[in-house]
Amino acid sequence: MKTIICQEPGKIEIIEQDNVNTVNAGEVLLSIKRIGICGTDIHAYGGNQPFFHYPRILGHELAAVVVEVGEGVSTVHAGDIVTVIPYMHCGTCISCKNGKTNCCTNMKVLGVHIDGGMTEFFVLPASHVLKVNDLSLDEAALIEPLSIGAHAIRRADVKQADTVLVIGAGPIGLGVAKFAKLSGTKTIVMDISEERLKFCQEWTNCDAIVLSSENNEEILRNLNEGNLPTIVLDATGNAASMMGAFNYASHGGKLIYVGLFKGEITFNDPDFHSKELTLMGSRNATLEDFQHVIQFMENGEIDAEAYISQNLSFEQAVEHFTNKNFNSNKAVITLD
Repeated sequence: MKTIICQEPGKIEIIEQDNVNTVNAGEVLLSIKRIGICGTDIHAYGGNQPFFHYPRILGHELAAVVVEVGEGVSTVHAGDIVTVIPYMHCGTCISCKNGKTNCCTNMKVLGVHIDGGMTEFFVLPASHVLKVNDLSLDEAALIEPLSIGAHAIRRADVKQADTVLVIGAGPIGLGVAKFAKLSGTKTIVMDISEERLKFCQEWTNCDAIVLSSENNEEILRNLNEGNLPTIVLDATGNAASMMGAFNYASHGGKLIYVGLFKGEITFNDPDFHSKELTLMGSRNATLEDFQHVIQFMENGEIDAEAYISQNLSFEQAVEHFTNKNFNSNKAVITLD
């Protein structure tokens, strides 16, 4: 079977592997049909991904069809369309026991800590696949990245009275902004790209967009009756942006880092204390977040397929990485 593997930073290729033949009790054999390419994969290719070792089979945004189920599996059956929860949690550590499986102490994320799903067939525990027969394969592949945004909004505990600023209109920022808007709150999105902002406004129906400049604070106040946003979520993974985000949160507000930067972040402590800011990280998503996204998709409240800007074959996917064609919103590898 064909598999895409990142051998080392800057080197990615297609290899042939033996077909999967064994399905143990509690497992399912999947025929992978869609693989989303995300920032994690791009950073891994560039050598900028934390928690990463080479060589590694990438891929964790997955849609598949069940081929075979192991003994004791009753939640899915052969022929079902499924999405994958790619966070392999231990179930026994303190975070798992407290329901925070998304930040398990012993977390193993597909395509990061362990090999992922950029392959034709894949075996997973049945506990980590969700049946989504009412959705298309394209929609199923987008549930995971959108769940990141849904989790960030839930983590921020957004209320309708809040004003939310989302920094970064890339694939993850789009999901954050969409679920902020679906929560009923005033939502502003900031980015350095006019093109991304235009699409973001159309896709999320956000209240305002801001092309980042030296006058960001003034612009934000003008958009919000003289006040800064009460909740700021940075989805850039850019150190300068993440540090600058402290300036955009109101007194008593919250700053949530959704994007991940491989390095140190600093901030001005007097400003942090004077505002009594709440600084939070948002990592991955939980089953509850996946179910939340699926419900919105099934209700037709998320145009998931418009979120995809490029469909690729396996061969084109390798070119996508080697040519660094990373400007598209969401590229998806299609296997039919």
